[in-house]
Amino acid sequence: MDVIAQKITDRYALYNGDCVDVVSALPDDSVDLSIYSPPFCGLYNYSSDERDMSNCKSYDEFFKHYEYLVNQIVRTTKSGRCSAVHCMDIPTHGANTGGSLIDFPGDIIRMHERLGFKYIARYHIWKEPLGVRNRTMAKGLAHKQIVDDSILCDVASADYLLLFRKKGENKVPVIHPTGLHSYAGERQIPHELLQWKGHTGKQTENRYSHWIWRQYASAFWDDIRIDRVLPYKECKDPDDERHVHPLQLDVIERTIVLRSNPDEVVLTPFLGVGSEAYGALINGRKAIGAELKSTYYKQAVLNCDEAVNSGKQDQQELFGEL
Repeated sequence: MDVIAQKITDRYALYNGDCVDVVSALPDDSVDLSIYSPPFCGLYNYSSDERDMSNCKSYDEFFKHYEYLVNQIVRTTKSGRCSAVHCMDIPTHGANTGGSLIDFPGDIIRMHERLGFKYIARYHIWKEPLGVRNRTMAKGLAHKQIVDDSILCDVASADYLLLFRKKGENKVPVIHPTGLHSYAGERQIPHELLQWKGHTGKQTENRYSHWIWRQYASAFWDDIRIDRVLPYKECKDPDDERHVHPLQLDVIERTIVLRSNPDEVVLTPFLGVGSEAYGALINGRKAIGAELKSTYYKQAVLNCDEAVNSGKQDQQELFGEL
């Protein structure tokens, strides 16, 4: 495997290198779940490296390179298991003043279906319009636009989490014998339901888990804590053009808990600062990640070490030192 650096422990394997090279070196049927945000096809540039997919010259060229990766994800994913892709509609130049949107999620779906996945779900991650306006300075989200010409108004488009399942039978069910034990979101769980947490009896009576499941089963996630992300600004280089927030930890945790068992392997081919790997580790899974940009890779290692150490501390508090 051609990588710049790597760190491998009994809980994670992180690689500073090209994601296609890294995933190509993994064994067949070795990954239980993958979750990641691909580069948004020219909307953001993460580095000047010619191997960086965000530097592709055209939309078609991006998908040509992205297809190499997805083929490897199909090969390494176990039969019947899932891949989760975080994405959004892509505005063309001038979209906030009369431009248009590219159906990036739709093209991702069609490619995955062609390569061996079934498209099974799309979650909509709500974003507050004023917050988006203040961050992007989008003219179409300003109140002034409805005063001047509301034909050119924009919307604070949702992010999407697309869920795919590899064709074939899942041989190891993902089970929750006593339901869901924690909620990743901003709402308050009704106090009267806390008595049912970890209920070991009939699960039809587990009102605590039922309440969480109702939030998770909705296709519209308006309870994600948008700012619950790993720190990333400190590891940006001067030549970084633009960078969005890492994927929210609430989104990652929901996906990992629902789509994998403890100690199973979670892959993230676009590691960034390690959000998905971190989410896997704090929820008792193992993580594999690849990141081309050295500064992000180094921060990801620090974040994953923190996740592993916090997990050990939690175990000591629960069971005492062995």
